Amino acid sequence: MNKYNTRATIEDTGFFDTFITTTKDGKKKLGIRFYRWLVVIFVHLLFILSYSIDLQMLEGDLSGSRFLGFHLTDPFMALQVFVSTYHIPVNLLIGTLTIVIVYLLIGGRAYCSWVCPYTILGEISEKLHRYLKKKKIIKSYKFNPKIKYIFWGIFLFLSFFSGYLVFEIINVVGIFSRALIYGWSIAFVFVIAVFLVDTFFSQRFWCRYVCPVGTTYGFIGWASTTKIVWDDSCDHCRVCANVCLVPHVLDITKVNANKENKKEQTVISGDCTLCGRCVEVCHNDSLKFETKLKKII
Repeated sequence: MNKYNTRATIEDTGFFDTFITTTKDGKKKLGIRFYRWLVVIFVHLLFILSYSIDLQMLEGDLSGSRFLGFHLTDPFMALQVFVSTYHIPVNLLIGTLTIVIVYLLIGGRAYCSWVCPYTILGEISEKLHRYLKKKKIIKSYKFNPKIKYIFWGIFLFLSFFSGYLVFEIINVVGIFSRALIYGWSIAFVFVIAVFLVDTFFSQRFWCRYVCPVGTTYGFIGWASTTKIVWDDSCDHCRVCANVCLVPHVLDITKVNANKENKKEQTVISGDCTLCGRCVEVCHNDSLKFETKLKKII
């Protein structure tokens, strides 16, 4: 894909186009999306090998695991355990704190784009959804992104009230992760159902409006040291918002949004998944990754 000569919206580019991009001087290079998919596949390959040949590098699944013996725990899983049992085991606490520290450094919802396996299925459903919408076969429904906080609270309340980890019954991330590592089960039917909703009803419905795992990482993202930064070379074409999983985080690219006439602005919203799709399609290179760590170092 050559973003300098193409309006690289989801509708106007092929599904695999962004795996290879063209630089300003005409050279080809692997795109950010290629590396995202590579990380997702590599993480789950470590899970699979650790289980199937006892590699003992990354054991468990995305809900709870051990990396070289160090415990790692999904923060929302830990919250469910706490509200349902009124305490957190030491190993669970250590694993959660480790994950929180890691994602404070690399970006809270980076988990959603760089680790969660559903992101690959989600991008397939996204492409199908836009195609069907363009052909006027379906209508696309949008909702207030803040409803994810309601779902987040509901699932925690259900765990508190019942004493069970209720969300884990329908946790798309956990179901898909375990299916890849340990084999398919009837629970994968729910993953297919979510995929169909994303395709025929509302683009990325699960990721944008429901998943409390992503919402929890979003809380971490507000304080993360890694962000997307925008500068005023932007011509407000809004292609970046077209490809963004959570387009409301890119409201700074709207005409007249920069009322203070700042040369640069940071995407402060924790909803940003740091997928880099906006960076990949911006023909003015007005968007880039930036980390506060370099200032500390």
